[in-house]
Amino acid sequence: MNFDQSLFFIFFIYGLAFFGMGLAMAMEAGRPSALGEARLLWPLAGFGLIHGTHEWLESYVLQAASLGALVPLWMPWLRLGLLIGSFSSLSLFAFQALRFTKRPLRRNHRIMLGALVGYFLLIPFSAILTYRHTDIPWVNVVDALARYLLAVPASALAAMGLRARSLRTRDENPRLGLNLNWAALAFAFYTLTQLFVHPIEMFPAKYLNEESFIAMAGFPIQLARTVAAAIITVGLLRATQAADEIRQSELFAAQQARLHALEERESLRRELLQHTVRAQEDERARIARELHDETAQTLSAFTLELAAMQNDKLKKPERKQIEERLQDLSADMSRGIYRMMRDLRPSQLDDLGLIPALRFLCEEKCRKFNLNLQFETSGPPRRLDSLLETAIFRVGQEALKNLAHHAQVKEGRVEIVYAENEIVLRVVDHGRGFDPAQNFHPPHGWGLAGMKERVESIGGVLNIISAPGAGTIIEVRAPLNSKEPK
Repeated sequence: MNFDQSLFFIFFIYGLAFFGMGLAMAMEAGRPSALGEARLLWPLAGFGLIHGTHEWLESYVLQAASLGALVPLWMPWLRLGLLIGSFSSLSLFAFQALRFTKRPLRRNHRIMLGALVGYFLLIPFSAILTYRHTDIPWVNVVDALARYLLAVPASALAAMGLRARSLRTRDENPRLGLNLNWAALAFAFYTLTQLFVHPIEMFPAKYLNEESFIAMAGFPIQLARTVAAAIITVGLLRATQAADEIRQSELFAAQQARLHALEERESLRRELLQHTVRAQEDERARIARELHDETAQTLSAFTLELAAMQNDKLKKPERKQIEERLQDLSADMSRGIYRMMRDLRPSQLDDLGLIPALRFLCEEKCRKFNLNLQFETSGPPRRLDSLLETAIFRVGQEALKNLAHHAQVKEGRVEIVYAENEIVLRVVDHGRGFDPAQNFHPPHGWGLAGMKERVESIGGVLNIISAPGAGTIIEVRAPLNSKEPK
């Protein structure tokens, strides 16, 4: 294998390294990554893909020239366009990477910035002087300026950006930080290799060029660039592997957290079901006691009075007294049964709708607990699905119960909003409040859990806004097109 063939092979590996890095960064940019945001990785991917293509094209141009083949006039300019485009993309990556570091400029940074400004002034000035006194093809001048004004600063800034990213991640993930640091060092070395351009009669290309490097090192500068490209690619590929491990661990942690939340939810459902069963049994026991203590005793008295009326020896005044007592007993029994029915389900909810039922509930709480409750409505009221109205009413009932027993305040407000696609209930107080995030231990917190279950059963959302000493807002938002569960 002669020298030219070796150079072509070096160009191929050189381009392959950067092209592979570009593909890896493009795939990584499409996923949540610890390497950085997608807008940070896409320019780096663009640099790798474009610059890899540039090196392959340069290899083709050199091979065609060595074989004496005719190279189209536009081919060198296309190569220069790819060169400028690739390092422009790398510059964009470098600026974004440094912007995300959010670190103040230190004294040495200011010195480097001043040197960079002087460098940017020196190179164009040298090119202008050289071009005025020497006839140099524009292709060669543009190639040198692209490397001096784009490749060198872009590679240096990319090294600084990767180094800053490495420092930010080394504590959380040492492996990721180490690989980014290797890529940063390789970019720093790659910066130095870009100082050796094609030999032309301008400073510093007259002294630092590809031919002087071969004379000094004994191998072409492209080999050094290939080594740097390989280290950059390996470092970034291993960094993507470390980022993927972070992503997998975060996914596993999220799955475990979700599983834990589902287990807690299932446990809460079981406890809530047990509480519901106990509440049903307690309610049945209460109804049985009321039937025994009131209705059954009233019926017994009613029966005794009827038996007394069968006495033929009763005089008219005595019979009149018994009839009056029977009427009183009948009225007492009717009131007792009506009270039981109202406790089980207010008739206003079935007969008149949600707003009259809630207004009656507020008036009842005001009388019973000496409260001052404001009742406000917004939007055109209308009858809703019975399940939806019942759920909203029960949540309001539980919220007012909590206000009366726990808020330690005598004022509150109940709001009903009929929107176009949803209904909103708010129960507001300025009492002592509480921390909604605290873990309630049974039997505490059953009311909140019950409200949440009712709201979720109609496809709604329960929002609890509260803090110790800042009052409480219980808000229910339910869609008006909710359907009863099957």
